Amino acid sequence: MKSVFTKYPNTSKYILAVVLFFLALFVSGFIDTPFLKRYFPYVSIILLITVTWILFKTDNESLNVLGFNLSIRNLLFLPLGIIIGAVAFLLVKYLRALYTGEVFELTTSEINYNALLYGLYTLLPTVAIEEFLFRGYLFKKTIEVSNVVIANVVFGIIFMLVHILDRTILQNIPMIVFLGITIPIGHLLFATALLKSKTIYFPIGLHLGNNWATIHLISNLNDGSSIFFIPESVRFETWSSFITLIIIWNTFYVLIILLIGKWDKVSTFLGLNQLINMKK
Repeated sequence: MKSVFTKYPNTSKYILAVVLFFLALFVSGFIDTPFLKRYFPYVSIILLITVTWILFKTDNESLNVLGFNLSIRNLLFLPLGIIIGAVAFLLVKYLRALYTGEVFELTTSEINYNALLYGLYTLLPTVAIEEFLFRGYLFKKTIEVSNVVIANVVFGIIFMLVHILDRTILQNIPMIVFLGITIPIGHLLFATALLKSKTIYFPIGLHLGNNWATIHLISNLNDGSSIFFIPESVRFETWSSFITLIIIWNTFYVLIILLIGKWDKVSTFLGLNQLINMKK
């Protein structure tokens, strides 16, 4: 076994990582009872972080490679990412509204603030799992053995397939088209955030802010579970109008990616340079 690792070090590490990730998620499925998951849905991510730590240890490295530690500088990227992710989603929905004629309205029902906070609590482990799987050890390893472009192409495709290979999605061609374009750009957003900030807290925050906003910032329901709602969501009757929306939607996120790519200048302009320069 040791000779195999010596002769094929990179291939062995990939296989070991996939096996350990699978075992972590498999074991967590037995531990995570419905009762426990309701109050503490963090078993899976704890096991996944442990496995990631073991993998980095085999390379004589640590989770610091992902900027996953308790330094104030890195931790501050989590709330910053949440804010940017949520605001970005609100703005892109507003662009959609301008294009389609949809109307935003404040929720008239009593807002369930407990649901809003609980949403952050329950979504955090879910997005953290995705970040550690798709922007974690294997992503860093792929950059190491190839380059950033190849790593982004490979994991952008894998990230997209994980979202599309669902029975409901596969029966909806427009959704396949939308996700097939949007999800890889989402990966590029999160990967750029990781590489520019040097901490996985930033993509976790962006991912969490985006996912939380889709449910609790603006939705199609006026039931108090979101702050804004859209009374009548437009249905697209032609492919040309739908493709135009996809272009608008993804162009906006490409601009966000470009801004994060120039993070040093952007943070200085916004007065966030002290956050970037803070000692780890």
